[in-house]
Amino acid sequence: MKLLRDIRFWRIAIQVLAVLVAVIVVAILWSNLSRNLQQLGIQLGFNFLGSQASFDIGETLISYQPSDTYARALQVGLLNSLRVMVAGIILTTIVGITAGIARLSDNWLVRKLALVYVETFRNTPLLLQLLFWYFAVFLSLPKVEDKISLFGLIYLSQNGLELPGLKFSPELAALLVGLTFYTGAFIAEIVRGGIQSVPRGQWEAAKALGFKSGLAMRLIIFPQALRVIVPPLTSQYLNLAKNSSLAIAVGYPDLYFVASTTFNQTGRAVEVMLLLMVTYLAISLTIALLMNLLNRTVQLKER
Repeated sequence: MKLLRDIRFWRIAIQVLAVLVAVIVVAILWSNLSRNLQQLGIQLGFNFLGSQASFDIGETLISYQPSDTYARALQVGLLNSLRVMVAGIILTTIVGITAGIARLSDNWLVRKLALVYVETFRNTPLLLQLLFWYFAVFLSLPKVEDKISLFGLIYLSQNGLELPGLKFSPELAALLVGLTFYTGAFIAEIVRGGIQSVPRGQWEAAKALGFKSGLAMRLIIFPQALRVIVPPLTSQYLNLAKNSSLAIAVGYPDLYFVASTTFNQTGRAVEVMLLLMVTYLAISLTIALLMNLLNRTVQLKER
């Protein structure tokens, strides 16, 4: 009976019970699914992945032909998705940190512009923003022969965005810009809150030591704010990864786009959805793992 009064026993018992319930629920759902598929004469399997895809993909990072298999097509879609996620996380971090610091600027104009940016992009639907960037901005640009040049390094036209060594199609450019500015608005508020969580005495100590505001922010304030910033930042990175599936709205061939085409041609709804779920779950868990490792490095260490 002493065991029943031990709180550690109940913590473990509840966790074991939760796992058992989850396993039972999954087993019941799988059994129902298998029975329903058998009644419809459909056999569950992934053999279709070896069949010829017979559809084209507009943008590829690896070689692909319509004569390739569905497995190859899904690999192309996955790489396109990862391309957006990685580039989006980098760009949105830069935009978010910049806007977050600008929200606390001593300059009235900079502070108000940052406020307008945050409130505008954070309070309008992402899908609407993606459609705006694609149809109202990138497809409205001049033709290639009349492309706009910025500083002789950046070129804008209906063919998309061109940088030294890099070229983005209108679909990819619209998707990246939309995800960057939308997610960046949320990160800006996270950064602002993190900076404001640092005790005011740290600012005063930095000034007493002769640090200018910019140097104090970079060397003293921001590193301390990271322990507050990183946990909610993880959620925004995960949201960006999942929101990238809206690429289908602007015609960018990401994993969801290719998977939808595969499903329409093969009719393998269950298998395709399972592949999508497992893939996005693996990506999300990887992002969470990396951010948790980063979070451990920025936390205060007790001595």
